[in-house]
Amino acid sequence: MHSGHLCGKRNHMPQTLPDARHSAFDILGSVLDRKRPLDEALDAHPALARLTGSDRAFCRNLVTTTLRRLGQIDDLIDGCLHKPLSGRARPVRHILRLGACQLSFLETPPHAAVDTSVRLARAKRLDAYTRLVNAVLRGLDRRGKELRDGQDAPRLNTPDWLWKSWRAAYGEPRCRKIATAHLADPPLDVTVKESADVWARRLDATPLPTGSLRLRPKGPVGDLPGFAQGAWWVQDAAAALPVRFLGAVEGRHVVDLCAAPGGKTAQLAAAGARVTAVDVSENRMARLRGNLHRLGLDAELVRADAIEWRPAEPADAVLLDAPCSATGTIRRHPDVPWLKEPGDVAALARRQRRLLAAALRMVRSGGFVLYCTCSLQPEEGRAVIDEVLSAGCGFAPAPIGQEEAAGCTDFLTAEGDLRTLPCGLAEHGGMDGFFISRLRRR
Repeated sequence: MHSGHLCGKRNHMPQTLPDARHSAFDILGSVLDRKRPLDEALDAHPALARLTGSDRAFCRNLVTTTLRRLGQIDDLIDGCLHKPLSGRARPVRHILRLGACQLSFLETPPHAAVDTSVRLARAKRLDAYTRLVNAVLRGLDRRGKELRDGQDAPRLNTPDWLWKSWRAAYGEPRCRKIATAHLADPPLDVTVKESADVWARRLDATPLPTGSLRLRPKGPVGDLPGFAQGAWWVQDAAAALPVRFLGAVEGRHVVDLCAAPGGKTAQLAAAGARVTAVDVSENRMARLRGNLHRLGLDAELVRADAIEWRPAEPADAVLLDAPCSATGTIRRHPDVPWLKEPGDVAALARRQRRLLAAALRMVRSGGFVLYCTCSLQPEEGRAVIDEVLSAGCGFAPAPIGQEEAAGCTDFLTAEGDLRTLPCGLAEHGGMDGFFISRLRRR
């Protein structure tokens, strides 16, 4: 096999009609080559909306699974190459990745996976590589199971820097469990405004020990009972925990910083709090506004940078769900490991410290600040708390107690923080990774 030349022949024009695999190729390249988040790449792709419902679902599943299993897929491809592909051949590798994903993980009939991949190469004017694509994928059809059985899937699908970080923070066995949890399709968790037992029956959902409802819908979320009526909203079980640790909020003024898309704002409003929701992004604020409208809930919405903004008077409590690397949400966002780098974590931690310092200046004497991130990185968790407290800010830790943490006491740390991991609630299908810490103004 050989890498050839990217120019190829020009006798095949690119396909113009919407096609699921063509769209998947474009979206995969947007994520891996241009470092665009998967959700943005999906929303921005012009042809995706013109696909049939089944083709659109196939495209999403193909890209998502390719990203979730990217390390394994590249290892399989490399095992079938006589020599490495050149850096200029990245488009060819994307075609091979999509074809290998279909063969190895989506149970696509081999003739369909191989033939459509060859035709995709021609459509993308990569004619010089069609024989290579055909040979590699046919080799995978013959040897794929043997190669796959010898792979260390959790390790291969986790970038080195993340594996080393998690191993140092949580130990090798737990690190492996985290990486294994990332390979499964995540369930759908919802938070209900009221009557959780009623909605558990109507949605055929499983009540979780944390209070959320878990289901595995077979169709669009918007078609489920109660969605249009605003009876519930989508929110991972871990993301629903922080609000619990503010206690009874009815009638209290709570500031929700970095609030969009609004799951925690909705929880606070449903519990009777007077909520001021702050977010810097107009697009995200519009989404929050729409969610509150559907749910029939009210909050004061402020578009501002939380580092600079201050409430008119000190609040009873501030909830800061700080922007982070989101490594705790890899189950739902398999692009995260391939978009983030160690330098991103360091930069985010600096901003988190500034945001937390600003949040501390917003609460009254005796008031609480709840800091949380959906990150597994220790630099974005306890390290932020320790650094801010060491500056003599007039706050002290307010450890989360065993009774408060009912249903999730296994997640309490020695410092009184809460740390969930993707391998938590394993018997129910896992959860996002979250760090939660509570501080009180002296």
